[in-house]
Amino acid sequence: MIYYDKVTKIYEDGAHAVEDITLGIDAGEFVSIVGHSGAGKTTLLKMLFAEVRPTEGSIFFGSRDIGSLSNQELLRMRRNIGTIFQDFRLIPTKTVYENIAFALEVAGKSDEDIKADVPHVLELVGLFHKIWNFPNQLSGGEQQRVAIARAIVNQPDVLIADEPTGNLDPINAHDVVEILKKINDLGTTVLLATHNKSIVDTVKRRVVTMDQGSIIRDDKSGKYVL
Repeated sequence: MIYYDKVTKIYEDGAHAVEDITLGIDAGEFVSIVGHSGAGKTTLLKMLFAEVRPTEGSIFFGSRDIGSLSNQELLRMRRNIGTIFQDFRLIPTKTVYENIAFALEVAGKSDEDIKADVPHVLELVGLFHKIWNFPNQLSGGEQQRVAIARAIVNQPDVLIADEPTGNLDPINAHDVVEILKKINDLGTTVLLATHNKSIVDTVKRRVVTMDQGSIIRDDKSGKYVL
């Protein structure tokens, strides 16, 4: 489903963020990408939705080379990728319902679809009772669960979670990871970038370990080992 073919990324300052990486990810996998800060995890993920372009090599989503896509084709491809970040990125002036509905509006969904889909996805993350709250009325864990709901409401094929528990306490971090596992069980491919050892050990699925821009381990059912 996803294939990195000899991919290297060198930034303008000469920093080698990613070095000659070849990596395949099958549909439906849950892959934890681990490593210390600066190992190249975020760059690797950003290249998948073309926020960052590789200096060398190619990245394939399905059978299509991302680098060959037009702007319109790239926009359509990105609709198949949901993204979650450490800092939630919710719109503070919109309610929980409105934050999620906005993602559907951008995708061109009808009012009827929005009214049906938003409550459904909030049930999935356990936050239906907060549907009319604003972000500042939620805990950090609740805000991240809203961000997850927003990321999956368009039913993407792939969910990218870049350090999604970085701002959370251990209990809320565990809750978020359990939701990610549930989403994966429903068929969505999940790519989790983290340096949280306990989370990776809890997931007990494929672990790709990066160090200084290179992949140094790839364990089918592993733990965080550095």
